[in-house]
Order: sequence, then structure tokens, then C-alpha cells
Amino acid sequence: MSAPLKLYVKTGCPWCLSANQYLDSHGYHYEEIDVRRDPHAFDEMIRISGQTFAPTLVVDSKILADFGPEELEQFLKTEGIVP
Repeated sequence: MSAPLKLYVKTGCPWCLSANQYLDSHGYHYEEIDVRRDPHAFDEMIRISGQTFAPTLVVDSKILADFGPEELEQFLKTEGIVP
């Protein structure tokens, strides 16, 4: 199993919902962090990724920010991140 995944999301974000669905359907375990509910998490996401868009996925020092399902799949494959 890979390092823990952190997924920064915003409530109501369709790309965030797609990311959740992809990760869930492929058996990934991850911590979901809603940056609209937690201003400190929003600040942390900006510090980590350098931007304000969600979803943002963090695995160790690897970061994928502001992505869609195709980018997520490619990132996981390229980085060797498995469930």
C-alpha cells in the first residue's frame, strides 16, 4: 500500500465529487479535508499547492492540484500510487 493520501475538497465542487468517486471505486483509502469547513485546512492547501483550487491530492511530497478524473488516473499510475 502507498503512503497516506490527503484529498482537499470543497463542498459542492463537481471535480471533487469525481475525485471521491474515482478513489472510492478503485479501492483507495484517503483522508478527505473540506477546506470550506476548515479555514486552516484551506490555508494549508494553499501553502502546499500554491493555489486555491480543489480538488488537491497530496501523497508524501507529491501534489496534484486542480485536476479532473483523467489527470488523477494518470498521476496515480505515473507515481506508482496503488490502493
